[in-house]
Amino acid sequence: MFGFLSTPQMVDADSALPGRTEPIFTVPSQHAVFGTPMDPPGDDIERIYLAMGCFWGAEEIYWRLPGVVGTSVGYMGGITLHPTYEEVCTGKTGHTETVFVAYRSAEVSTYEILKVFWENHDPTQGFRQGNDIGTQYRSAIFFTTNEQHDLAVLTRDSYSTVIAERGYPQITTEIVSAADFTYYEAEDYHQQYLHKVPHGYRCHANTGLALPALAV
Repeated sequence: MFGFLSTPQMVDADSALPGRTEPIFTVPSQHAVFGTPMDPPGDDIERIYLAMGCFWGAEEIYWRLPGVVGTSVGYMGGITLHPTYEEVCTGKTGHTETVFVAYRSAEVSTYEILKVFWENHDPTQGFRQGNDIGTQYRSAIFFTTNEQHDLAVLTRDSYSTVIAERGYPQITTEIVSAADFTYYEAEDYHQQYLHKVPHGYRCHANTGLALPALAV
């Protein structure tokens, strides 16, 4: 599709694409599946940003999860301002494909959100996810609350034990505060892509490696 660095490595600020001060495309205000704002209002709603490879399939997993009330896809964790998909795919923006998830914690817990995250991608591959290679496919959790941070670390450590027993290498998932980065929503055609293109590309599947039950 678009080129990526032959040997994926994180771009630095001096080498990153500059981007622009304003976005050059608009994104829809309504969720194509829910028919509601992609970031719905409400004091009972929590938000988290998750990167687990190609964002098309990752978003689909979450909009199907009961208790999730809003999703979108975008770019996070990088340097370039208001990047485009083509720019992100060069590996020269520093962003990773990310899913924004809004959820009602009374209906689905943060633990359950993270359980889906760990069990539906390989968090040990570094700058790739399966056949998708590049820094834009790296695994990351961008937390928005202290509870999310603590659970991200706790579940990572518990899951690392499970996968080590199966011979997998160490987890490479980044766990960082969402406050440290700007989330840039992706172009219109990426939003709820697999609703619009039901037979489109999917790369996610349950790994069969279950996160141990935790007292949370």
